[in-house]
Amino acid sequence: MNSHSDTAGTFYRRIFHLTLPIIVQNLLSAAVSSADVVMLNSVGQSAISAVSLASQYASILFMIFYGLGTGATMLSAQYWGKKDVHAIELIEGIALRFSILISSVFLLGALTIPGLMMRLFTNDPELIALGAEYLRIVSFSYLFWSVSEIYLAALRSVERVTISTVLNALALGLNVCLNAVFIFGLFGAPKLGVSGVALATSISRGIQLICCIATSLLSKNVRLRFSYIFTRNKVLFQDFLRLSVPALGNDLVWSVAFSVYSAILGHLGSDMVAANSIVVVVRNFATVFCYSLASVSTIWLGKLIGQDDMDDARKDAGRLLRLTIAAGFLGGIFVLAASPFVLGHASLSGQAMHYLKYMLLINSYYIMGTAVNTTLIAGVFRAGGDSRFGFLCDAIDMWCYGVPLGLLSAFVFRLPHLMVYFLLCTDEFVKWPWVIAHYRSGKWLNNVTKEYE
Repeated sequence: MNSHSDTAGTFYRRIFHLTLPIIVQNLLSAAVSSADVVMLNSVGQSAISAVSLASQYASILFMIFYGLGTGATMLSAQYWGKKDVHAIELIEGIALRFSILISSVFLLGALTIPGLMMRLFTNDPELIALGAEYLRIVSFSYLFWSVSEIYLAALRSVERVTISTVLNALALGLNVCLNAVFIFGLFGAPKLGVSGVALATSISRGIQLICCIATSLLSKNVRLRFSYIFTRNKVLFQDFLRLSVPALGNDLVWSVAFSVYSAILGHLGSDMVAANSIVVVVRNFATVFCYSLASVSTIWLGKLIGQDDMDDARKDAGRLLRLTIAAGFLGGIFVLAASPFVLGHASLSGQAMHYLKYMLLINSYYIMGTAVNTTLIAGVFRAGGDSRFGFLCDAIDMWCYGVPLGLLSAFVFRLPHLMVYFLLCTDEFVKWPWVIAHYRSGKWLNNVTKEYE
């Protein structure tokens, strides 16, 4: 059935069925982050802060994988509209070429100079030592992750979101269980604390990769063909670079800017870091639906555009935006509702608890800004092959506004810590006028498929 024959009710039901597995996947991911914080709560505030800061290093790598995966999905979803699986597997091979190379560089950095990496985020000697210990062990997971993340993106591009979710659920569930084993020393295992979290991540990512390979061997659709890493196809390679480089640049400027935000907070003291660590967990749960809609937007609209159903794509983009606004509102309500529970169970210092209370309040409305921008920039626009606008928009907004504002307010004007945090959380709303104007222009609607043989 084509979307132009769908009633609104039918459309929302189909989107819900496509979105639900991704929501489950994102919920599980948020649950693992939450479990890390809860379990490390018994180890101490320094352990929570160190792992939170060290995870910023992997967050940058994740955004690289996300950018490469999104670039692959932008192309693959449109080729899926034409039912061209061979093109999708070639695109997957191109993405793997980049992800494996980049993850190897990150692995070497975390393994050989972890202390230097931590000094980028904090000047606290205890946090640097604990974070360096974590990075050395978790570094091995980066290589496993580089393959599985691209394969799962390829599965999602052909609407195999349930399989993708199951494979992620396996890794995340195993991660939580192993965290408990290695943090608390269950079943005779040693109590490893921060090192246990890193070891659990590496083991679970390795097992996830094994399962991805097994799934690929049994798949009737897209398979994980390592030989395609070395296959040359000039047309697809150029299209991948043209679409993926801006998407990758977009995700990098965004993630590195957020890491700078974390570094700014890290230099304001461990109380601020500890409070932010818990806020991030709550925000991850609150934005699950928003980020899931962004992923679905690329898949759903990309398929329509690949079929040259431009009118339907424009109409469904409007429906998805309305869903996103509702999701952002509900996310804010979730933060407010969860705040009493979080404040009642967090084991932080009195100053950190004070920060936590107001940082949660700020995030109750910040989520709306994130929701709208993420769905439009990382979902709707990329579905139509438009990744350049998002790159320019985020580069200007975050590096000409957000980062300078944070640095000046924290280290030049020395404003109160909560005021610094508030100012950092204005970045998403500053770019709304340009993002919404670009959406209304319709310039993002492009069919990028070609004859490539």
